[in-house]
Amino acid sequence: MRIGFGYDLHKLAKGRKLILGGVLVPSEKGLLGHSDADVLLHAIIDALFGAAGLGDIGEFFPDTDKKYKDISSSILLDKAAKLIKGAKYYINNIDAVIVLEKPKLSKFKKKMAGNIAGVLNIPKGKVNIKAKTNEGLDATGKGMAIAAYVVVCLGEV
Repeated sequence: MRIGFGYDLHKLAKGRKLILGGVLVPSEKGLLGHSDADVLLHAIIDALFGAAGLGDIGEFFPDTDKKYKDISSSILLDKAAKLIKGAKYYINNIDAVIVLEKPKLSKFKKKMAGNIAGVLNIPKGKVNIKAKTNEGLDATGKGMAIAAYVVVCLGEV
C-alpha cells in the first residue's frame, strides 16, 4: 500500500460558483482559480499523485495552460485516475476534510462522495468526506478562503 497526502486552498470571491467535490453548493461566494477551483478535487488529485510518486497537480495541469481555464476539476480528476491506473495502482480509499466557515456542507457530503466515487469508478463507501470550521481563525476561519486536506491509500495492481 502507498499513502498520499493532498492539500489545497482557494480564496472566496463574489461572482464565482462554489463547486466542491464536483457538486454545485449554493453560496454567495465561490472559489477563485484558473479552473473551477474545486479545492476538494485538487487536494484529492495531489494526494493520488503523491501516493503514486508522480509529482503534483501543477506538473500535469498547470494554471499557466489556457486549456485548463475554467475547466471542471472532475475532468482533471478523471485524467488523474487514468494516470494512477496506468502507473499500476488502484484506489483503496480516500479520506478528506474540507475547512470552511460557511455554508454548512452536511446536506452535500454524500453527494460529493458519490460524485467522486463515480468519477474514479470506485465504490462510494471508499470515499469519506468531513467538514470542519476554523473557529474564526486564519483566512478560512474569517470566511476568506476554503481549504481541503486529503489522505489516499493506493494498492499496487
